[in-house]
Amino acid sequence: MRYFLRLLHSLFYNLGIPGFNMNILPVTAALLLALTAAQKSFAQAASDDSCLNEPAGQVWVNEAEFIMGDNSHYPEEGPAHKVSVRGFWIDAHEVSNAQFATFVDATHYVTVAERIPNPADWPADVPEDFLKPGSVLFTPPEPGQAATNWWSWVPGTDWRHPDGPGSSIRGKDLYPVVHVAYEDAQAYANWAGRSLPTEAQFELAARGKSNAVFPWGGNELAPHGQHQANTWQGNFPMNNNAEDGHQGLAPVGCFGANDYGAYDLIGNVWEWTSNWYYPTHNQDDSNNPTGPTLEQSINSASSAVPEKVIKGGSYLCAENYCLRFRPAAREAQDTGLGTSHIGFRTVKN
Repeated sequence: MRYFLRLLHSLFYNLGIPGFNMNILPVTAALLLALTAAQKSFAQAASDDSCLNEPAGQVWVNEAEFIMGDNSHYPEEGPAHKVSVRGFWIDAHEVSNAQFATFVDATHYVTVAERIPNPADWPADVPEDFLKPGSVLFTPPEPGQAATNWWSWVPGTDWRHPDGPGSSIRGKDLYPVVHVAYEDAQAYANWAGRSLPTEAQFELAARGKSNAVFPWGGNELAPHGQHQANTWQGNFPMNNNAEDGHQGLAPVGCFGANDYGAYDLIGNVWEWTSNWYYPTHNQDDSNNPTGPTLEQSINSASSAVPEKVIKGGSYLCAENYCLRFRPAAREAQDTGLGTSHIGFRTVKN
């Protein structure tokens, strides 16, 4: 998180803004983002009643050779190239609040968002609220406000308080855990005796057995008007029509499982992978690819912030803004920062 906050600190001071209200600190998108037969296996959800009512285990993904990446959308998704991935087990759904709570109860783990930042990591004149625990929250613009800024740094926000310090996860055991930084997700995976998926593993699992743009087959997000994933319908970030049955984050497993029996690999929350981010694929890394090194990743970036690949898109991805609700889509994410639209799942190799 300290990398992200340093970036904010530098930005505001470079703009000549030495003081600002940190109770809710605006964060620009540029800083954070820089989320037939095949169709019948997916089901539209109109309410939480259609979601899973108990946690599911892991599902098996067969060894496969597939075309990873995409040359027709965003440049960082290319070049499309053939890769081979050995078989693996993957969580049937995102790690839930209840599952993460079990881990925390067993280990007394404290997430990055809950920790008090070390003042030694900061300049002496850093605003006091930078040194308070917190996380980044989606805050849609109010009527009349410019639709250019929809993220806020909110002290007191964390996985137990996902919508700000006054919120809770009571009654949300089966919602994806959010506001988890990369090291939080890795700590859970280590405790569970598993790993975070590589980008290739995630993309293979998300594609199912389809070679189409979407894993339910074809090139349409909602074929015949039937939504297959929790995304944003309407004009982002001002208006979400919730045609998919969900206004914001949804419980796990609200849409039908894919060919492998896995849920929500598209939409709902972005998910951490183990790959360091590089703005293109390496075609030579084709046999169980693990991606670039940390050094290669940092050297490719405009700043020295360590970034991992996140996959799958989220409930904030809309057709008018973010077309990343596809298996091939990918984004870079600061490893020290959790948000309200990033979660994770684990694999067993």
